[in-house]
Amino acid sequence: MTDAVLFENAAILDGSADGAVPGHVLVEAGMIKEVSDAPIAAASARRVDLRGRTLMPGLIDAHVHVVAGVVNLGLNAMLPDPLVAFRAAKIMHGMLMRGFTTVRDLGGCTHGLRMARDEGHFDGPRLNISGKALSQTGGHCDFRGRHDTRDTAFFAARLGSLGRLVDGVADVRRACREEIKAGADYIKIMANGGVASPTDPIAFVGFSREEVLAAVEEAENAGTYVAAHLYTDSAIRRAVECGVRSLEHCNLIEGETARFAAHRGAIACPTLVTYQALKDEGAAMGFPAESVAKIDDVRLAGLRSLETMREAGLTMAFGTDLLGELHRHQSEEFVIRGRVLPAIEVIRSATLNAAKLLMSEGRIGCVAPGAHADLVVVEGDPLKDLSLLTGQGRHLSAIMLGGRFVKDQLAA
Repeated sequence: MTDAVLFENAAILDGSADGAVPGHVLVEAGMIKEVSDAPIAAASARRVDLRGRTLMPGLIDAHVHVVAGVVNLGLNAMLPDPLVAFRAAKIMHGMLMRGFTTVRDLGGCTHGLRMARDEGHFDGPRLNISGKALSQTGGHCDFRGRHDTRDTAFFAARLGSLGRLVDGVADVRRACREEIKAGADYIKIMANGGVASPTDPIAFVGFSREEVLAAVEEAENAGTYVAAHLYTDSAIRRAVECGVRSLEHCNLIEGETARFAAHRGAIACPTLVTYQALKDEGAAMGFPAESVAKIDDVRLAGLRSLETMREAGLTMAFGTDLLGELHRHQSEEFVIRGRVLPAIEVIRSATLNAAKLLMSEGRIGCVAPGAHADLVVVEGDPLKDLSLLTGQGRHLSAIMLGGRFVKDQLAA
Protein backbone atom coordinates (compact mmCIF):
# COMPACT_ATOMS: atom_id res chain seq x y z
CA MET A 1 0.00 0.00 0.00
CA THR A 2 1.29 3.43 -0.95
CA ASP A 3 2.19 5.63 2.01
CA ALA A 4 -0.03 8.62 2.72
CA VAL A 5 1.29 12.07 1.81
CA LEU A 6 -0.16 15.41 2.89
CA PHE A 7 0.72 18.42 0.72
CA GLU A 8 0.22 21.58 2.78
CA ASN A 9 0.06 25.26 1.84
CA ALA A 10 0.05 24.54 -1.87
CA ALA A 11 -0.98 26.80 -4.72
CA ILE A 12 -3.29 24.32 -6.48
CA LEU A 13 -3.54 24.81 -10.25
CA ASP A 14 -5.55 22.47 -12.48
CA GLY A 15 -7.50 24.91 -14.67
CA SER A 16 -10.79 24.60 -12.78
CA ALA A 17 -10.34 28.23 -11.70
CA ASP A 18 -8.71 31.13 -13.52
CA GLY A 19 -5.73 30.99 -11.18
CA ALA A 20 -4.10 28.93 -8.48
CA VAL A 21 -6.13 28.24 -5.33
CA PRO A 22 -4.46 27.88 -1.91
CA GLY A 23 -5.13 24.59 -0.18
CA HIS A 24 -4.07 21.25 1.22
CA VAL A 25 -4.18 17.84 -0.50
CA LEU A 26 -4.15 14.41 1.15
CA VAL A 27 -3.03 11.40 -0.89
CA GLU A 28 -3.78 7.85 0.26
CA ALA A 29 -3.68 4.47 -1.49
CA GLY A 30 -2.76 6.00 -4.83
CA MET A 31 -5.72 8.38 -4.91
CA ILE A 32 -6.46 11.94 -3.89
CA LYS A 33 -8.53 11.46 -0.73
CA GLU A 34 -9.16 15.05 0.34
CA VAL A 35 -8.67 18.61 -0.92
CA SER A 36 -9.38 21.44 1.49
CA ASP A 37 -8.75 25.13 2.04
CA ALA A 38 -8.40 24.33 5.75
CA PRO A 39 -5.66 22.21 7.37
CA ILE A 40 -6.20 18.45 7.07
CA ALA A 41 -5.65 16.10 9.99
CA ALA A 42 -3.58 13.08 8.93
CA ALA A 43 -1.34 11.91 11.75
CA SER A 44 0.35 9.09 9.88
CA ALA A 45 0.95 10.95 6.60
CA ARG A 46 4.24 12.37 5.43
CA ARG A 47 3.75 16.14 5.56
CA VAL A 48 5.22 18.34 2.84
CA ASP A 49 5.04 22.14 3.02
CA LEU A 50 4.62 23.52 -0.52
CA ARG A 51 4.59 27.18 0.40
CA GLY A 52 5.80 29.17 -2.62
CA ARG A 53 5.32 26.23 -4.98
CA THR A 54 2.55 25.15 -7.33
CA LEU A 55 0.79 21.79 -7.14
CA MET A 56 -0.64 20.62 -10.46
CA PRO A 57 -2.20 17.43 -11.75
CA GLY A 58 0.14 15.31 -13.81
CA LEU A 59 0.24 16.71 -17.33
CA ILE A 60 -1.51 14.99 -20.25
CA ASP A 61 -0.08 14.89 -23.76
CA ALA A 62 -3.01 13.92 -25.96
CA HIS A 63 -1.02 13.26 -29.16
CA VAL A 64 2.13 11.14 -28.99
CA HIS A 65 3.69 8.19 -30.80
CA VAL A 66 5.66 6.26 -28.20
CA VAL A 67 6.97 3.69 -30.69
CA ALA A 68 8.47 6.36 -32.98
CA GLY A 69 12.13 5.94 -32.05
CA VAL A 70 13.44 7.56 -35.24
CA VAL A 71 12.00 10.42 -37.28
CA ASN A 72 11.95 8.38 -40.50
CA LEU A 73 8.73 6.47 -39.92
CA GLY A 74 9.25 4.15 -42.88
CA LEU A 75 12.55 3.06 -41.37
CA ASN A 76 10.99 2.84 -37.91
CA ALA A 77 8.46 0.32 -39.20
CA MET A 78 11.27 -1.95 -40.38
CA LEU A 79 13.05 -2.14 -37.02
CA PRO A 80 12.89 -5.34 -34.93
CA ASP A 81 10.02 -5.34 -32.45
CA PRO A 82 12.23 -5.81 -29.34
CA LEU A 83 14.35 -2.79 -30.30
CA VAL A 84 11.22 -0.70 -30.84
CA ALA A 85 9.86 -1.79 -27.46
CA PHE A 86 13.02 -0.91 -25.52
CA ARG A 87 13.25 2.45 -27.27
CA ALA A 88 9.57 3.09 -26.50
CA ALA A 89 10.19 2.41 -22.80
CA LYS A 90 12.97 4.99 -22.79
CA ILE A 91 10.79 7.51 -24.65
CA MET A 92 7.97 7.05 -22.16
CA HIS A 93 10.28 7.39 -19.18
CA GLY A 94 11.44 10.71 -20.59
CA MET A 95 7.84 11.87 -20.91
CA LEU A 96 7.14 10.96 -17.30
CA MET A 97 10.20 12.85 -16.11
CA ARG A 98 8.86 15.94 -17.89
CA GLY A 99 5.71 15.68 -15.78
CA PHE A 100 3.45 13.90 -18.26
CA THR A 101 1.69 11.21 -16.24
CA THR A 102 -0.80 10.29 -19.01
CA VAL A 103 -0.29 10.20 -22.76
CA ARG A 104 -2.66 9.35 -25.60
CA ASP A 105 -0.92 7.40 -28.34
CA LEU A 106 -2.27 8.21 -31.81
CA GLY A 107 -0.95 5.18 -33.63
CA GLY A 108 1.54 2.40 -33.04
CA CYS A 109 1.41 1.52 -29.34
CA THR A 110 -0.11 -1.89 -28.62
CA HIS A 111 -1.91 -3.27 -25.60
CA GLY A 112 1.09 -5.53 -24.99
CA LEU A 113 3.34 -2.51 -24.55
CA ARG A 114 0.79 -1.02 -22.17
CA MET A 115 0.71 -4.28 -20.20
CA ALA A 116 4.50 -4.11 -19.82
CA ARG A 117 4.18 -0.60 -18.42
CA ASP A 118 1.28 -1.53 -16.12
CA GLU A 119 3.19 -4.55 -14.78
CA GLY A 120 6.00 -2.21 -13.74
CA HIS A 121 8.71 -3.30 -16.18
CA PHE A 122 9.50 0.38 -16.72
CA ASP A 123 8.29 3.72 -15.38
CA GLY A 124 6.13 5.55 -17.86
CA PRO A 125 2.89 7.51 -18.12
CA ARG A 126 -0.56 5.96 -18.19
CA LEU A 127 -1.34 4.95 -21.77
CA ASN A 128 -4.49 5.68 -23.74
CA ILE A 129 -4.11 4.00 -27.13
CA SER A 130 -5.67 3.68 -30.58
CA GLY A 131 -3.66 0.62 -31.54
CA LYS A 132 -2.65 0.96 -35.17
CA ALA A 133 -3.96 4.01 -37.00
CA LEU A 134 -6.01 3.31 -40.12
CA SER A 135 -4.89 4.69 -43.48
CA GLN A 136 -5.98 4.12 -47.04
CA THR A 137 -3.46 2.88 -49.58
CA GLY A 138 -1.28 5.85 -50.46
CA GLY A 139 -2.37 7.67 -47.31
CA HIS A 140 -0.57 8.98 -44.26
CA CYS A 141 0.47 5.55 -42.94
CA ASP A 142 1.65 4.22 -46.28
CA PHE A 143 5.43 4.61 -46.15
CA ARG A 144 6.22 2.25 -49.01
CA GLY A 145 7.07 4.92 -51.58
CA ARG A 146 5.96 4.95 -55.18
CA HIS A 147 7.84 1.84 -56.31
CA ASP A 148 7.41 -0.38 -53.26
CA THR A 149 4.78 -3.03 -53.98
CA ARG A 150 4.83 -5.00 -50.75
CA ASP A 151 1.41 -6.26 -49.68
CA THR A 152 -0.62 -3.77 -47.66
CA ALA A 153 -0.83 -6.25 -44.75
CA PHE A 154 2.93 -6.09 -44.26
CA PHE A 155 2.97 -3.27 -41.70
CA ALA A 156 -0.03 -4.21 -39.58
CA ALA A 157 1.85 -6.67 -37.38
CA ARG A 158 5.05 -4.63 -36.89
CA LEU A 159 5.39 -2.80 -33.57
CA GLY A 160 7.33 0.03 -35.21
CA SER A 161 4.56 0.75 -37.69
CA LEU A 162 2.26 3.59 -36.69
CA GLY A 163 -0.61 2.23 -38.74
CA ARG A 164 -2.17 -0.31 -41.08
CA LEU A 165 -3.61 0.04 -44.58
CA VAL A 166 -7.29 -0.60 -45.24
CA ASP A 167 -9.47 0.08 -48.27
CA GLY A 168 -13.24 -0.09 -48.52
CA VAL A 169 -16.02 -0.05 -45.98
CA ALA A 170 -15.74 -3.76 -45.11
CA ASP A 171 -12.00 -3.50 -44.48
CA VAL A 172 -12.48 -0.40 -42.34
CA ARG A 173 -15.10 -2.14 -40.22
CA ARG A 174 -12.94 -5.23 -39.78
CA ALA A 175 -9.89 -3.15 -38.84
CA CYS A 176 -11.85 -1.10 -36.29
CA ARG A 177 -13.19 -4.26 -34.69
CA GLU A 178 -9.77 -5.88 -34.63
CA GLU A 179 -8.12 -2.85 -33.02
CA ILE A 180 -10.85 -2.55 -30.38
CA LYS A 181 -10.63 -6.29 -29.69
CA ALA A 182 -6.87 -5.89 -29.29
CA GLY A 183 -7.29 -3.20 -26.63
CA ALA A 184 -7.70 0.13 -28.46
CA ASP A 185 -9.44 2.82 -26.40
CA TYR A 186 -10.59 4.66 -29.53
CA ILE A 187 -10.05 4.57 -33.33
CA LYS A 188 -7.56 6.73 -35.25
CA ILE A 189 -7.95 7.39 -38.96
CA MET A 190 -5.79 9.31 -41.42
CA ALA A 191 -8.31 11.58 -43.13
CA ASN A 192 -5.89 14.00 -44.83
CA GLY A 193 -2.48 14.06 -46.44
CA GLY A 194 0.52 14.31 -44.16
CA VAL A 195 4.07 15.58 -43.78
CA ALA A 196 5.88 12.36 -42.86
CA SER A 197 4.41 10.10 -45.57
CA PRO A 198 5.89 10.10 -49.09
CA THR A 199 2.99 10.01 -51.58
CA ASP A 200 0.15 12.10 -50.12
CA PRO A 201 0.35 15.90 -50.40
CA ILE A 202 -1.28 17.83 -47.56
CA ALA A 203 -4.39 18.60 -49.65
CA PHE A 204 -5.20 14.90 -50.22
CA VAL A 205 -8.37 13.74 -48.47
CA GLY A 206 -8.12 10.30 -46.88
CA PHE A 207 -10.92 7.74 -47.10
CA SER A 208 -14.33 8.07 -48.72
CA ARG A 209 -17.17 9.56 -46.71
CA GLU A 210 -18.66 6.06 -46.42
CA GLU A 211 -15.44 4.70 -44.94
CA VAL A 212 -15.27 7.49 -42.36
CA LEU A 213 -18.92 6.93 -41.41
CA ALA A 214 -18.20 3.22 -40.99
CA ALA A 215 -15.31 3.93 -38.62
CA VAL A 216 -17.45 6.33 -36.59
CA GLU A 217 -20.26 3.79 -36.34
CA GLU A 218 -17.91 1.00 -35.23
CA ALA A 219 -16.35 3.27 -32.61
CA GLU A 220 -19.74 4.38 -31.32
CA ASN A 221 -20.91 0.76 -31.20
CA ALA A 222 -17.99 0.10 -28.86
CA GLY A 223 -18.75 3.14 -26.70
CA THR A 224 -15.87 5.24 -27.96
CA TYR A 225 -14.94 7.74 -30.70
CA VAL A 226 -12.82 8.42 -33.78
CA ALA A 227 -9.79 10.70 -33.87
CA ALA A 228 -8.70 11.90 -37.30
CA HIS A 229 -5.45 13.29 -38.68
CA LEU A 230 -6.55 16.53 -40.38
CA TYR A 231 -5.00 19.69 -41.79
CA THR A 232 -7.20 21.33 -44.43
CA ASP A 233 -10.42 23.15 -43.69
CA SER A 234 -12.49 21.07 -46.12
CA ALA A 235 -11.21 17.79 -44.69
CA ILE A 236 -11.94 18.95 -41.14
CA ARG A 237 -15.47 20.00 -42.11
CA ARG A 238 -16.17 16.64 -43.73
CA ALA A 239 -14.81 14.72 -40.74
CA VAL A 240 -17.00 16.64 -38.30
CA GLU A 241 -20.04 16.09 -40.53
CA CYS A 242 -19.29 12.36 -40.37
CA GLY A 243 -19.16 12.37 -36.57
CA VAL A 244 -15.40 12.46 -35.90
CA ARG A 245 -14.87 13.73 -32.35
CA SER A 246 -11.11 14.33 -32.04
CA LEU A 247 -9.56 16.66 -34.62
CA GLU A 248 -5.78 16.28 -34.75
CA HIS A 249 -3.50 19.15 -35.89
CA CYS A 250 -6.07 21.44 -37.63
CA ASN A 251 -3.41 23.88 -38.87
CA LEU A 252 -5.47 25.14 -41.83
CA ILE A 253 -8.87 25.39 -40.12
CA GLU A 254 -11.02 28.44 -40.82
CA GLY A 255 -13.48 30.24 -38.59
CA GLU A 256 -16.75 28.84 -39.92
CA THR A 257 -15.54 25.25 -39.67
CA ALA A 258 -14.13 25.86 -36.19
CA ARG A 259 -17.51 27.18 -35.05
CA PHE A 260 -19.26 24.19 -36.62
CA ALA A 261 -16.89 21.79 -34.88
CA ALA A 262 -17.47 23.54 -31.55
CA HIS A 263 -21.24 23.31 -32.05
CA ARG A 264 -20.93 19.58 -32.72
CA GLY A 265 -18.93 19.05 -29.52
CA ALA A 266 -15.65 18.12 -31.23
CA ILE A 267 -12.29 18.73 -29.57
CA ALA A 268 -9.17 19.87 -31.41
CA CYS A 269 -5.66 18.72 -30.59
CA PRO A 270 -3.07 21.04 -32.19
CA THR A 271 0.55 19.85 -32.29
CA LEU A 272 2.69 22.85 -33.16
CA VAL A 273 6.05 21.93 -31.66
CA THR A 274 6.61 19.01 -34.02
CA TYR A 275 6.67 21.20 -37.14
CA GLN A 276 9.24 23.59 -35.73
CA ALA A 277 11.39 20.71 -34.51
CA LEU A 278 11.21 18.93 -37.86
CA LYS A 279 12.00 22.18 -39.68
CA ASP A 280 15.07 22.77 -37.51
CA GLU A 281 16.43 19.25 -37.11
CA GLY A 282 14.45 16.79 -39.21
CA ALA A 283 16.71 16.60 -42.25
CA ALA A 284 19.80 16.01 -40.13
CA MET A 285 18.03 13.11 -38.41
CA GLY A 286 17.03 11.35 -41.60
CA PHE A 287 13.58 12.85 -42.23
CA PRO A 288 13.01 12.22 -45.97
CA ALA A 289 13.50 15.14 -48.34
CA GLU A 290 9.96 14.86 -49.74
CA SER A 291 8.64 15.24 -46.20
CA VAL A 292 10.89 18.17 -45.31
CA ALA A 293 9.50 19.97 -48.36
CA LYS A 294 5.95 19.77 -46.95
CA ILE A 295 6.63 21.09 -43.44
CA ASP A 296 6.04 24.79 -44.10
CA ASP A 297 2.66 24.03 -45.69
CA VAL A 298 1.34 23.52 -42.17
CA ARG A 299 3.99 25.03 -39.86
CA LEU A 300 3.44 28.64 -40.84
CA ALA A 301 -0.33 28.46 -40.21
CA GLY A 302 -0.04 26.92 -36.75
CA LEU A 303 -0.26 29.94 -34.45
CA ARG A 304 -3.04 31.48 -36.52
CA SER A 305 -5.06 28.27 -36.14
CA LEU A 306 -4.93 28.59 -32.35
CA GLU A 307 -6.42 32.06 -32.53
CA THR A 308 -9.09 30.86 -34.97
CA MET A 309 -10.14 27.98 -32.75
CA ARG A 310 -10.12 30.08 -29.59
CA GLU A 311 -12.33 32.74 -31.18
CA ALA A 312 -14.74 30.00 -32.30
CA GLY A 313 -14.97 28.49 -28.82
CA LEU A 314 -13.53 25.17 -29.98
CA THR A 315 -12.06 23.25 -27.05
CA MET A 316 -8.36 22.45 -27.49
CA ALA A 317 -6.29 19.70 -25.88
CA PHE A 318 -2.49 19.58 -25.60
CA GLY A 319 -0.54 17.49 -28.13
CA THR A 320 2.99 17.31 -29.51
CA ASP A 321 3.30 14.52 -32.13
CA LEU A 322 7.10 14.36 -31.87
CA LEU A 323 9.29 11.64 -33.34
CA GLY A 324 12.64 10.09 -32.49
CA GLU A 325 15.18 12.29 -30.77
CA LEU A 326 12.79 15.22 -31.12
CA HIS A 327 10.74 13.96 -28.17
CA ARG A 328 12.98 16.07 -25.93
CA HIS A 329 11.13 19.17 -27.23
CA GLN A 330 7.80 17.93 -25.83
CA SER A 331 7.31 20.60 -23.17
CA GLU A 332 8.13 23.46 -25.54
CA GLU A 333 4.56 23.19 -26.84
CA PHE A 334 3.54 25.14 -23.71
CA VAL A 335 5.70 28.11 -24.64
CA ILE A 336 4.68 28.07 -28.31
CA ARG A 337 0.99 28.16 -27.41
CA GLY A 338 1.64 30.82 -24.79
CA ARG A 339 2.65 33.22 -27.56
CA VAL A 340 -1.01 33.60 -28.60
CA LEU A 341 -3.10 32.06 -25.80
CA PRO A 342 -3.51 33.03 -22.12
CA ALA A 343 -1.38 30.82 -19.89
CA ILE A 344 -4.42 29.44 -18.05
CA GLU A 345 -5.88 28.18 -21.34
CA VAL A 346 -2.61 26.47 -22.18
CA ILE A 347 -2.65 24.80 -18.76
CA ARG A 348 -6.25 23.66 -19.27
CA SER A 349 -5.32 22.09 -22.58
CA ALA A 350 -2.95 19.70 -20.74
CA THR A 351 -5.27 19.07 -17.78
CA LEU A 352 -9.07 19.39 -17.84
CA ASN A 353 -9.49 19.58 -21.63
CA ALA A 354 -7.22 16.63 -22.30
CA ALA A 355 -8.97 14.57 -19.62
CA LYS A 356 -12.30 15.30 -21.30
CA LEU A 357 -10.91 14.18 -24.66
CA LEU A 358 -9.69 10.92 -23.08
CA MET A 359 -13.13 10.41 -21.47
CA SER A 360 -11.41 10.41 -18.08
CA GLU A 361 -12.83 13.51 -16.42
CA GLY A 362 -12.53 13.42 -12.66
CA ARG A 363 -9.87 10.71 -12.78
CA ILE A 364 -6.91 12.51 -14.35
CA GLY A 365 -6.08 16.12 -15.17
CA CYS A 366 -7.50 17.50 -11.94
CA VAL A 367 -6.69 17.91 -8.26
CA ALA A 368 -9.90 16.61 -6.73
CA PRO A 369 -11.07 13.85 -4.36
CA GLY A 370 -11.39 10.53 -6.15
CA ALA A 371 -8.83 11.33 -8.86
CA HIS A 372 -5.64 9.37 -9.36
CA ALA A 373 -2.82 10.87 -7.30
CA ASP A 374 -0.90 11.92 -10.42
CA LEU A 375 0.67 15.19 -9.31
CA VAL A 376 3.59 17.48 -10.09
CA VAL A 377 5.16 20.17 -7.92
CA VAL A 378 6.44 23.21 -9.82
CA GLU A 379 9.09 25.50 -8.35
CA GLY A 380 7.30 28.78 -9.03
CA ASP A 381 4.17 29.89 -10.86
CA PRO A 382 3.70 28.56 -14.41
CA LEU A 383 0.91 31.08 -15.02
CA LYS A 384 3.59 33.77 -14.86
CA ASP A 385 6.19 31.72 -16.74
CA LEU A 386 5.16 28.71 -18.83
CA SER A 387 8.82 27.88 -19.38
CA LEU A 388 8.81 26.45 -15.84
CA LEU A 389 7.19 23.41 -17.47
CA THR A 390 10.12 22.97 -19.88
CA GLY A 391 13.75 22.01 -19.34
CA GLN A 392 13.22 18.23 -19.11
CA GLY A 393 11.49 18.60 -15.74
CA ARG A 394 14.25 20.76 -14.27
CA HIS A 395 11.72 22.96 -12.45
CA LEU A 396 9.61 20.06 -11.19
CA SER A 397 10.75 19.16 -7.69
CA ALA A 398 8.34 16.23 -7.46
CA ILE A 399 6.44 13.96 -9.81
CA MET A 400 3.90 11.54 -8.36
CA LEU A 401 2.20 8.75 -10.33
CA GLY A 402 -0.61 6.86 -8.64
CA GLY A 403 0.50 8.08 -5.22
CA ARG A 404 4.12 6.98 -5.76
CA PHE A 405 6.94 9.46 -6.14
CA VAL A 406 8.90 8.85 -9.33
CA LYS A 407 10.84 12.04 -8.60
CA ASP A 408 11.19 13.50 -5.12
CA GLN A 409 13.36 16.49 -4.36
CA LEU A 410 11.08 17.77 -1.60
CA ALA A 411 12.22 18.38 1.93
CA ALA A 412 10.35 16.27 4.48
